[in-house]
Parts: sequence; C-alpha cells; structure tokens
Amino acid sequence: MALTPVQNQTPAFTAAVSAGAGAFFGLFVGTAQGSGLLGLVIGAVLLGALGFVFASMTAQEKPIRWAVLVAFAIAGFVLGGLPALVIGALFGWFAGWFIFWLATSRYRAPLVPYLTPGQVLWHYTFRVICGAIFVFLITPILVVMPLSFNAEDFFTFTPEMLRFDPEGYSLKHYRDFFTNADWQQALWNSLSIAPMATLLSVGFGTLAAIGLSQPHVPFRRAIMAILISPMIVPLIISAAGMYFFYSRIGLQGTYFGVVLAHAALGIPFVIITVTATLVGFDRSLTRAAANMGAGPVTTFFRVQMPLILPGVISGGLFAFITSFDEVVVVLFVGSAGQKTLPWQMFTGLREQISPTILAVATILVVISICLLTTVEMLRRRSERLRGMSPS
Repeated sequence: MALTPVQNQTPAFTAAVSAGAGAFFGLFVGTAQGSGLLGLVIGAVLLGALGFVFASMTAQEKPIRWAVLVAFAIAGFVLGGLPALVIGALFGWFAGWFIFWLATSRYRAPLVPYLTPGQVLWHYTFRVICGAIFVFLITPILVVMPLSFNAEDFFTFTPEMLRFDPEGYSLKHYRDFFTNADWQQALWNSLSIAPMATLLSVGFGTLAAIGLSQPHVPFRRAIMAILISPMIVPLIISAAGMYFFYSRIGLQGTYFGVVLAHAALGIPFVIITVTATLVGFDRSLTRAAANMGAGPVTTFFRVQMPLILPGVISGGLFAFITSFDEVVVVLFVGSAGQKTLPWQMFTGLREQISPTILAVATILVVISICLLTTVEMLRRRSERLRGMSPS
C-alpha cells in the first residue's frame, strides 16, 4: 500500500479548508448578530483569503500568527468593546494556528501514514461533528453560570456585565438562596429524600444485578428488561402510573412514597453499572471461598463486594443525581411537604421569574460535575483492578 507523503499543502487546498472553517464559525457569529448568512459568507471569504495568502509563507509562521491575533483583537474591540476584543483574540489565535496547521500538513503527524485523503477527511470530520454536538449541549450551561452573578434581577446579560464592570456582578442571588426559607426547605427535602432513595436503589439494584448475572436464572432477559424499563418509558407515563397506584394504597403525598418512586427510577442505573462490573468478575473466587468454608454472606462481603464496589458506588452516584434532579415524578406523587429543589425551581419559573433559580442551577451543575468526576475515577480504578488500561 502506498504511503501518503507529508508535505506542505497548496494555497488552494489551504484556502478551501480554511474557508469551510471560517463559514462554520461565521455562521455562529452572524446568527448572534442577526444575520447568519452574512456571517457565513464573511467568515468563509476572510479565512479563505488568509489561508491562500499565508499558505506560501510558512517560514514566517510565528510573526504572522501574532499579527492575525492582534488584528482580530483590534477589530473586535472596535466593533464591540472589551468582550468582543477577547472573542476576537480567540478567533485570531485559532485562525493563525489552523491555517499553518493545514499548510504545513501537521494534521497528518498523529495519523498513520497509509491513510488515504478520504480517510483523513473522515477522521477529522467525525471529530468536528462530535465537537459541534458537545458545544450545543454545553452552551446552555455556560450561559447560565455567569448569569447567576448578575447584579440585576434579569435573565439577560446587562451592559455592565458585557463591559466586565465589577458593578454588574453580585452574589446577591446566592445569598438569597442561602437565606430564603422556601429555598432552604426545598434543599432540606432534597437532601432527605435523595440519600434514602439512593440506599434503596443500591441495595435492590446490586442484589438484582448479582442474581441476574447467574446463568441458571430463568427469563433473565425479560426480568432485566422489566427492571430497566423506567429508563425507557417516558417519565410522564411512569409518574402518572405511580400517582394512580399510590392513590389506591395510601402512599400518594407521603415522604415514603416519594422515596420509593425515586428509588424505582434509580435502580436501573445501579443494575447497569454493577452488571458491567460483573462481566469481568472471576467466579472461581467465590467457589474458592466456599471451599474454604465461607458462607454466602461472608463470600459476598469479603470477596465479591470489594471487587464490584466501584460499580456499586458509580450506580449509587447516578441514582443520587437522578433523585436530586428529578421534578416530574415528585410533582405527581409528592405534596407541598415534599417540595424538592427542582420543584421549587419549577415553581419559581412558573409563578415568579427569580434569578435565584440561576444560582441554584449553577450549584446543581457544580455538584453534578463533582459526582461525575468521582464516577470517572471509580471507572478507572475498576479497570485497573480488572487488569485493563483506562482508555
């Protein structure tokens, strides 16, 4: 198989790919300014022209990149002040780096040399698609977090915030959250419901996963499908069903009823994570423990549990996040006495637009990030225990 040579690219190739990148980013900027088509055209023409001119000037890469960065920063400052200066500088840095990354064929360095141009194109196109999806998913969170520090009672960026004026930022919404009785009661309800629901989810989910991992259990697939159905069935249907069922047995509007409902939603996450951990479990260890005289309970706690503990904790964290962030089910099966934090946020959006909701949302995002980081650390530990290298 012939190897694709690594050499400097032609100005036409560099200009064409640079124009595509410019059109992509120009579409976002133009849409923000009210004309996506105009931004697309300007971005494509601007980066395409820079790519065509600079493709043959690779010897002067460093000073040219600095010049592009400064030029974009100045243009941003003229058009929109200090915030636009920062954004312009970022675009200028990217434009300079991207053009010379293409022109000098540095994009081929991390790839195997026998890939065809079509395979190289798909390699980077796939990553661009994944990056675009990530941006669309993460952008709402990145918008909410700075808005929570707004000094005014608005859900939009004020002129002071856009100028990075310290007077435009305040912690008053966070102070309102920690001093308001309604918010604190909702926080306490969430902290009293989520841990209990997590304990039930971990207990029942772990036992179910261990049982379903045994090859002699009949109808394993059907039972597994039933147990993980709360993840598949639309939440509104599950909530309505729980409401009618709880109303018949007297659990509707009770603390125990909400805990059971949240535990039912968390059990599928525990089953999935523990089942994934049990895939690499060496069952000869339990047989060896039985031969040494250990009973089933001793074998479970002394042999099985230490090895599947990362999966159990990961499932518990997912169950906790599910219970802590859930609002639909608690609206159906709970009462005013079980008003959780998401319920209070929903009420605030429906009855009064309070920016304190943004502060609460930011706190929940930080908590979720910490928990998901813990899950990732446990995943890596589990792979090390099973003799796998983290990927």
